[in-house]
Amino acid sequence: MKLITKGLAKEFKKIGRQNGVKDPIVIAKFFNPIGSGTWYATAFDPEERLFFGYVSIFSDHNDEWGSFSLDELESVRISSLRLSIERDIYFDPQPISKVCPKAIL
Repeated sequence: MKLITKGLAKEFKKIGRQNGVKDPIVIAKFFNPIGSGTWYATAFDPEERLFFGYVSIFSDHNDEWGSFSLDELESVRISSLRLSIERDIYFDPQPISKVCPKAIL
């Protein structure tokens, strides 16, 4: 699956970095299809191929805001099933408070 499309890149560019926004808009949601791991992307730098957003991997204690790499998401291979990180194609951009209330800055 293609994690970032031209249309999605345009949406990130249109919304911008959202620095200092208390309830930023999540533009894309990525997830592990067979286990824990959800990445809520609020910004994307196409030159660095880096997202910024909220990452929830193992438990509430390890969830945090930060940067994550498109290259790393694309390189993940999950078990012998040959699965990889996926983008939620049904996700519509919305404030983080709607998709993950505990992430509000």
